[in-house]
Amino acid sequence: MPAGAQYQPRDVSGVVTDLRGNPLPKVAVQIENTNTLRVRSYITGTDGRYHFNDLNDDIDFVLKAHYRRFWSKPKTLSKFNTEPHPMVTLVIPVD
Repeated sequence: MPAGAQYQPRDVSGVVTDLRGNPLPKVAVQIENTNTLRVRSYITGTDGRYHFNDLNDDIDFVLKAHYRRFWSKPKTLSKFNTEPHPMVTLVIPVD
């Protein structure tokens, strides 16, 4: 980022579900900064929800979830998505 440039911090949250749409507890959700490759993690509660805050709005992030031996498909949170608080649902391929 150029010197003196400011970014607007934003949050992302969502829910991790199974194929039927049921929330999954104790899922490891990872968010990766595509510039630095830094990964942060969050373990969902009983409601399957996760939350990451203070994300740079000028960087793409990749979200994915891991449950037992299954992974969700990765989803990209694009810097071109201008929502201040985007919601991303991640689906684990289990019934």
